[in-house]
Amino acid sequence: MFRRKPATYRPPFHRNASGQQGKPAHCRLGAISHLLKRLFDLLVSVSALLVLAPLLIVIAVWVKADSPGPVFYRGQRAGRGNRPFGIYKFRSMVADAESVGGSSTSGSDRRVTKSGRFIRKYKIDELAQLLNVVAGHMSLVGPRPEVLFYTSKYAGEYLEIFTVRPGITDWASIWNADEGAVLAGARDADRAYEALIQPTKLRLQLRYVRERSMLTDIRILVHTLGRIINPDHVPRELSDTPPLAPGAGSDVA
Repeated sequence: MFRRKPATYRPPFHRNASGQQGKPAHCRLGAISHLLKRLFDLLVSVSALLVLAPLLIVIAVWVKADSPGPVFYRGQRAGRGNRPFGIYKFRSMVADAESVGGSSTSGSDRRVTKSGRFIRKYKIDELAQLLNVVAGHMSLVGPRPEVLFYTSKYAGEYLEIFTVRPGITDWASIWNADEGAVLAGARDADRAYEALIQPTKLRLQLRYVRERSMLTDIRILVHTLGRIINPDHVPRELSDTPPLAPGAGSDVA
């Protein structure tokens, strides 16, 4: 499934019936569809930032007061074309977390701060990514941005994931809404992530890329809110994808 790839990815061109080279695969939705999606992203993200500004300020002050370090975590993630960008998250771990542990985080990870446990539980740390949406690095809906260590190994059909902007939420985010709980107790969180979470996550991301539409985006946003309100909420679209049990990572050798 994986092999080493260059730092960036250019979508392949397709050929029409006469054999002439056409537009890249990711352009097939059409310019109007891409424009509508971008306008929708901007409208919702800017409105959300304005409405949530008081909450975001409170969270920023809490994060800063809770532990030494910056308010935002700016880790490198893979964007469209596998191009790296700095993701915005309210910092939920100690400032030097990446130098003392792996990229995957379990619910029992000691690097998580007191404020971090709260904002991670309710996904508040992800709200900062509205800034990435406004900047054009991300979309509201799309495959969750992954660390470059993993995306550099994508091959075959999984390269299609790079043809769209990564998003704040997608089908995989709803399926596995609490990654930390699944990885809790794992002896090697990164290994458990690769064995338990990544295969299904990639399959669901590829499914989104191939079936994406404005209607699908709206459904995913509604189901994401439903999952936050009710952790037992399971969309009909994911009825064939069993959820992972909390602590499942502890069984990975």
